Amino acid sequence: MTTLFLTHEIGLEHITPEGHPERPDRLRAIWAALEHDNFAPLVRKQASRAADESVLLAHPQAFLDRVRGKIPETGLSIIDADTVASPRSFEAAMTAIGGALDAVDAVFEEEADNAFVAMRPPGHHAESNRAMGFCLFNQAAIAARYAQERHGAERIAIVDWDVHHGNGTQDIFFHDPSVIYCSTHQMPLYPGTGERGEVGAGNIVNAPLSTGDAGDHFREAFRTRVLPALENMRPDLIIISAGFDAHYRDPLAEINLVIDDFDWATGKLMDIADDSANGRIVSLLEGGYDLVGLAESTAAHVTRLMRG
Repeated sequence: MTTLFLTHEIGLEHITPEGHPERPDRLRAIWAALEHDNFAPLVRKQASRAADESVLLAHPQAFLDRVRGKIPETGLSIIDADTVASPRSFEAAMTAIGGALDAVDAVFEEEADNAFVAMRPPGHHAESNRAMGFCLFNQAAIAARYAQERHGAERIAIVDWDVHHGNGTQDIFFHDPSVIYCSTHQMPLYPGTGERGEVGAGNIVNAPLSTGDAGDHFREAFRTRVLPALENMRPDLIIISAGFDAHYRDPLAEINLVIDDFDWATGKLMDIADDSANGRIVSLLEGGYDLVGLAESTAAHVTRLMRG
């Protein structure tokens, strides 16, 4: 089993205010965890910078121009209550997109069985025409569209286990049955979307969790909501919006997952991918704000990707 790990130091240069949970140390924690000898077999590459036009796969030109116009020459620029930009934020976001596209190429061109991309800022809250929730552009959505256009993928599944609902991904694909979006997330919680009744064109599968839920509730949601939808679709590619803020240590939510839960969910998605997608999985970092929980959960996730 060949697992590709993509990252880039430009991710450290997306600067947020002191005390902001989405901070450069998140990447440092992941890098340190994946330096252990257990991860020696990882194929490691720097993420490429995507062409600006790649944003247009999931966002309109006016939105791209608006985000670019928010990038300051010095200091910080406030995009919304949670989302800021610094002078190198646009380059960091374009490299996060580039890493996602590199990963899609690698799994379709059989250079790797699966891939994990550790970049920031995250992406799943970015709607078609709105940056929000720490996110500038939606890497998962762009990667899905790229897989369709570049590699002819007909059916793509995006599975989002971040503790916050990926309103942006849902928004982009709400009327597109070629992409199924499945999400487990805490409700009520930011951003307030993700009810079971939000079904789109039959391609939106929300499995909300309640405050205080733990691994048994998470696994039941996966078994009863997410996995049947994936088995029915038989996707050509699975993209994971891999947020690790449902970990019990995380300060921004109240779900109590442990690392075995992320290992289990990864394995279940690998089973689906092996059955219908020649094993193709592209995993993209989203949230996770306790550095210990983030590092441990990422290590468990990547270990399972490597092990098969």
